[in-house]
Amino acid sequence: MDTLRAARYPFLKDASHFIEANDIDIAELMTSPDWSDARRRGMERIIGSLKNHEIPDVPLAGAEYRRLEECLSYPYARMIVSCIDDRMLTKRYALAEAERLNRLLHDDRDAIPMVAEELEVNAHTNRDGTVSMHFADYLRYSYVMSAIEWKLINTDIRDGYVLLQADKFDRLLQNAYRLRIERELPLAVPNELKKYLSKNIEHVKAALMELKAALSPTNGEGVKDEFLPPCIKAIISMARSGQNLPHSARFALVSFLHTMGMTYDQIISIFSESPDFDEGKSRYQIQHITGDLNGTEGYTPPGCGAMKTDGICFNPDNLCEKVKHPLSYYRIKSGKGFGPKERT
Repeated sequence: MDTLRAARYPFLKDASHFIEANDIDIAELMTSPDWSDARRRGMERIIGSLKNHEIPDVPLAGAEYRRLEECLSYPYARMIVSCIDDRMLTKRYALAEAERLNRLLHDDRDAIPMVAEELEVNAHTNRDGTVSMHFADYLRYSYVMSAIEWKLINTDIRDGYVLLQADKFDRLLQNAYRLRIERELPLAVPNELKKYLSKNIEHVKAALMELKAALSPTNGEGVKDEFLPPCIKAIISMARSGQNLPHSARFALVSFLHTMGMTYDQIISIFSESPDFDEGKSRYQIQHITGDLNGTEGYTPPGCGAMKTDGICFNPDNLCEKVKHPLSYYRIKSGKGFGPKERT
């Protein structure tokens, strides 16, 4: 058994075998003083993903004991994330683990076949270092890539396999691993074990709430109508009165409200006031924009320049002349400062 590889890639079967060979069960991981460093490292994985968008590396050369701790930290982190079961937390954690995988594979090319097999990715390495990946898997893991170069029509397909440079294949493995984590979580954590996790759960929840407040234009205080920019107010009024909104207006409204922290139920309630409300159609459109359909964090709301181009800049006031983004308008009006730069 390659214990170094097991520690680097704790989702591999080798990691499970390593833990089993040392006869360690979940209850022992939760409670034993012997594994306090493994629990600390598990928390480091989560907090690092929240605060720094990455999981910090630790030295794994030398003692087998340290490698075992690294393997144990992975299921511990997953249990904490599962108990909280928050969409933002799960996505950030999954992305950080996946980016760590990408970083490790860059210097460990020999591990790629084993990782690809574990992730059930149909691919093989060619003699020249390129990788051939079955087109079905390519489509499955490249759909979140927006750059034109990732479109299937722009790839080299041979006998049903897409020919890729190594760095592009690594990125697709990253996507495969991220989606797998998002699909697997939350785990079913028995109630009798949750009591051992409660302190660390509260610690992560506090860090998560702090992050959400920092990212939200409302600082977690909820959306207040009096601070909304006139364009968004006008589109809301149109939606509630049953007017047929152009796609650009619907997109701007949903992406704006989602970024402001409004839930799906809060957003769809605006459209439900329309006389010809179609819940099924509205649900699909909203979940596509917010990222619920494809496992992303959703689209960024358009800036003022894009909204002017689309003809949905309604009733501009004096403050509108000083900002380039509707989110900036809200922040200034509410006294929260400036928002993100305009997306044109």
